[in-house]
Amino acid sequence: MFIYATAIALGVISLFLVWYLVSLLRKFWFISANISDLFLTLKSFNVFVSSLYSMDNYHGEPIIQELMLKVREVLDEMESFRGIFEYTLDEEMEEELDATQTNEKIE
Repeated sequence: MFIYATAIALGVISLFLVWYLVSLLRKFWFISANISDLFLTLKSFNVFVSSLYSMDNYHGEPIIQELMLKVREVLDEMESFRGIFEYTLDEEMEEELDATQTNEKIE
């Protein structure tokens, strides 16, 4: 009788632990996807500000230069989180952004 009760209790605990693990993995995947989207959006914004700064009308504007510095600081901070949550980062999109940013610097 005691063995059956112990086996049932262990089965219930095992089911709970499996459910809890699946729940944690779903949350991790959700956070990972959102961090990646945030990083890519911020990187795209940095490309936009860089292109704005390179325009003849705004070149050398101190406010835009300060904005570029702040965006780079935030990107550096996001880079540390990206290392943790890089599993869902869309690498093709990131390569396109890098290429766009490189093209902007060349022009």
